Amino acid sequence: MSAESSDAAYRQAMLFGDPLEGLEGDSLGYRGPVACAAAGITYRQLDYWARTGLLQPSLRAARGSGSQRLYSFKDILVLKIVKKLLDTGVSLQQVRTAVVQLQNRGVDDLASITLMSDGASVYECTSTDEVIDLLQGGQGVFGIAVGRVWREVEGTLAELPIERLEPVDELAERRRKKRAVS
Repeated sequence: MSAESSDAAYRQAMLFGDPLEGLEGDSLGYRGPVACAAAGITYRQLDYWARTGLLQPSLRAARGSGSQRLYSFKDILVLKIVKKLLDTGVSLQQVRTAVVQLQNRGVDDLASITLMSDGASVYECTSTDEVIDLLQGGQGVFGIAVGRVWREVEGTLAELPIERLEPVDELAERRRKKRAVS
């Protein structure tokens, strides 16, 4: 299958099916600037969060100057959720806890989660009853329906370029650059 037909199949899956189906075995992802555009964050925030370990790209981490990080759909979804949590005043410590919980969740589980917060703590709700119980207890102040964020990210990414993860042979790349200079 050519790279173009693989990209087209991935885009079709994003629009009409599970955008993550088959992605783990595939080598398709998004570079930093695309991840920023889809998550609504600056490149500076993305870089800082990656360097401090808040959220590392799951497909390819940076390896020195000039290397490109490559983010999966799930990574970008979590980035957008992190931004929403931080924008509402949730502490970085609570955001880190939420990120770990989201990353430990299976892909299929994410769309059914609603994150609720009182500004100090983040609660994970998987049913309407849990949301109502939380609100009746006076704890929930705002909620983030992960399924809705999923659809927002999905729509944004459908318009942005996708990248194929190629195996990196740094020695061959250096030789190629050296030949090009000489």
